[in-house]
Amino acid sequence: MKLEFRIEAKDGARAAAIDISTLVVAGWAGRDHAAIEHHIEELAAIGVPRPSAVPLYYRIADNQLTQDDRVQVIGPHSSGEVEAFVFNVDGELCVSLASDHTDRKLESHSVALSKQVCIKPVARSAWRYADVADHWDELIIRSTIEENGVRVPYQEGPLSTLRTPLDLIAGYTAGAAALPEGVGMTCGTVAVQGGIRPSQVFEMELHDPRLGRSLHHRYVVDILPEVA
Repeated sequence: MKLEFRIEAKDGARAAAIDISTLVVAGWAGRDHAAIEHHIEELAAIGVPRPSAVPLYYRIADNQLTQDDRVQVIGPHSSGEVEAFVFNVDGELCVSLASDHTDRKLESHSVALSKQVCIKPVARSAWRYADVADHWDELIIRSTIEENGVRVPYQEGPLSTLRTPLDLIAGYTAGAAALPEGVGMTCGTVAVQGGIRPSQVFEMELHDPRLGRSLHHRYVVDILPEVA
């Protein structure tokens, strides 16, 4: 899938077009193992299968990537999750923003299928990882949803609660430090405020408080009828 980014760096910005042929969603990517186990047990209680490994790398069809402002889903049971998104441009690691939009009804049957059936929106801007590596843990991801026409905070947390991209990349590549060309990877999410729930508007942000800048993306969800 061809994606186009504005790569923002300390010394300026440039356009880059990349072809993602392998999409990986890194799940269960938190640093606190006790908190992960607690969450696994919570989900198991409502029928969501335990992961076979932690972290777990879900392969998603690359044609599920989009940078559009509008997506379509079947039925009213899906919701977004804000995540950092990493990829290589000419051998250099870059970071952007994505939503691991997931079908929650299907999740109790198969987490992998629940992720596969939903498109994954990606922002149009990115940063050089080298420009944020020394203060990665200070970066904040957040999202808002719309309820009854009002924007409501949905997620917010520092990336210090999640494994670093280099750690996740090493786990995926069996120890190699570099993410292979053509691979895009999401890097885990933070807790939801008020419970997981759908919304037809999802806004997400990756904020860098040290450099005073943010990446943003907003998308609207069209719900298609669920017919038998």
